[in-house]
Formats: sequence, C-alpha cells, structure tokens
Amino acid sequence: MTRTATKRGSTRTRMLISAAEVLRERGAAGLTIDEVLTRSGAPRGSVYYHFPEGRNQILIEALQYAGENITAVIDEAAAKGGIYLVRQFVEFWEELLAESDFSAGCPVVAAAIGSADDEPRLTSVAGGIFKHWRDALTRAFIADGFQDADAASLAVMCIASLEGAVVLCRSTRSADPLRDVAHQLEFLIKSREFVRRFGVPTVERS
Repeated sequence: MTRTATKRGSTRTRMLISAAEVLRERGAAGLTIDEVLTRSGAPRGSVYYHFPEGRNQILIEALQYAGENITAVIDEAAAKGGIYLVRQFVEFWEELLAESDFSAGCPVVAAAIGSADDEPRLTSVAGGIFKHWRDALTRAFIADGFQDADAASLAVMCIASLEGAVVLCRSTRSADPLRDVAHQLEFLIKSREFVRRFGVPTVERS
C-alpha cells in the first residue's frame, strides 16, 4: 500500500471514529460536519472527498462502523451460550461507559429514535443491526436447548433490557443499572432453563 493510500484511509477512518463518537454522545441530530472535523482534525476539503454524499453518508457509515464493533462482540460470544453472551455485552458496555465518563450511549438506539429530519435510511440500518443481534442471541439460546420461540423471546428481552440499562447508566452516571439488569436476566435465563428441563414445580395443598 502506498503512503498516499494509507494516509487517505487513515483520514477517513479518523472521521468515521469521530462521527461514531458524536453519534453515541449526541444522537443523529447532534452529528454535524463541523464537529466531526474538529474531533478528527481532518481538513474541510476531506469531507466530500471521502464522503461525496456529505452528512447523510457520514451518518450511515458511522452507524455501521459503531454497530459493527458491538456486533463483533455478540457474534464472538454467541457460540458460548446466552448467559456468556449477556456477560460479554455487559463487560463491553461497562468499559465503554467508564472510558467515556458515562457520555457514550448506544449508537444504534440513537439512530433508531432519531428525529424525522435525519437520514431516513438510518432507521432501516439500525433495524438491520438489531435484527442481527437478535438472531445471534436466538442462536445462542437455541444452542442452550431452548425451543425456537422461547429463544427468540429471550433474545428480545435481553436486548431491550440491556439497552434500557445503558440509558439508565448514562443518566445516573453509574454502571449499577447494567449490573442489576444482567443479574436479573441471568436469573430469568436459569429459571427458564430449569422449567425447560424439569417442568413447572407443583405445590401440594394441605
């Protein structure tokens, strides 16, 4: 690879990383070209050189870039079962929240609930990322022995609960909500596992 190509890729990557950071912290509506340039240190002329479609392209690619980081964690953990996957997700977010001083939220949530003025494709991209996470979790629970319907339901419960916990962590500036939710999810998963294996316990009446 030539030095020019390396520099070009480096500038583009810095801009994507900066855009992803803004998306996590301020949501889609808060992502501006000026902020991306300030954080990345890239010259203004590089915007349309690397992103010909301007802000909309930066939004879409920043969401994909940020989403892929979380997806990689989920995909790698999925083969080891549902509880392991939940623990890895929690560990990932504990580190990110601490590193960002609780300013970073989930970029996929930010894109999914963005204002109507944002790039319409954001919702579709966010939906695709969430589907990938749900499918990975579903596979993990199926590997644990759950039926397809139960596995899919547990997957949705985990995503909804953990994403909500991240929001609470940011607002309270504490990782406790994430840990509490993870604890309750593990209890739920283990309880469902017990019922799957042994059925619902009967209570004898005196």
